[in-house]
Amino acid sequence: MKKHLLSAALAVGMLAATAASAAPIVLTFEGAGNQASLNGFYGGGTDSLGNAGSNYGITFGSNALSIIDQDAGGSGNIANEPSGKTVMFFLTGSAVLNYAAGFDTGFSFFYSSSTAATIKIYDDINATGNLIASIDLAAQFGANGCSGDPTGSFCNWTAVGASFAGIAKSIDFGGTVNQTAYDDITIGSATAGDTGGKVPEPASLPLVALAMAGAVVGVRRRNTKQ
Repeated sequence: MKKHLLSAALAVGMLAATAASAAPIVLTFEGAGNQASLNGFYGGGTDSLGNAGSNYGITFGSNALSIIDQDAGGSGNIANEPSGKTVMFFLTGSAVLNYAAGFDTGFSFFYSSSTAATIKIYDDINATGNLIASIDLAAQFGANGCSGDPTGSFCNWTAVGASFAGIAKSIDFGGTVNQTAYDDITIGSATAGDTGGKVPEPASLPLVALAMAGAVVGVRRRNTKQ
């Protein structure tokens, strides 16, 4: 039986002339809110809960959400995160990242997923234009069991990446909703977490989940065999 990153019934639901960043950018999602739409969190704006991260000129479609480990006060059924306690996931459609300035060389991240998925990289924004690279993901979320932080079902993380020619401007994180988590998304390198010598973005204290009127939020932790 499938386990979910989140089990909830929610009642409420910079253009740049130059192309390609000179050094890799690592998105850890620390400081973003629990179940917040990321929106302009990394683009000079805020997520849907008013939190702002570093301004990299990177924006997300409204489906891309951040979620915090339940152990840190959030509602994420996650454990052993590669960095901090916050990751990206989605509950509807697919999560799309836009970087209008463009980036080259490669793209990478850590993921934990209960289903197979395919990540697609395009040379225009909003997952349009030419497909210039793709990454296939295998289901592995609990394949090796959990240790150290055993309370989240999505506890096994795998680093994947791809090198490519050309300039990429958007990424479509496809797959089954509520079944795949992403962390340390790395723009400009095929090695997840590669900062290229830059100081990594600072981690902030995890945010406590904010109450939403008419919403009941919880995490399934069923002890079922997979």
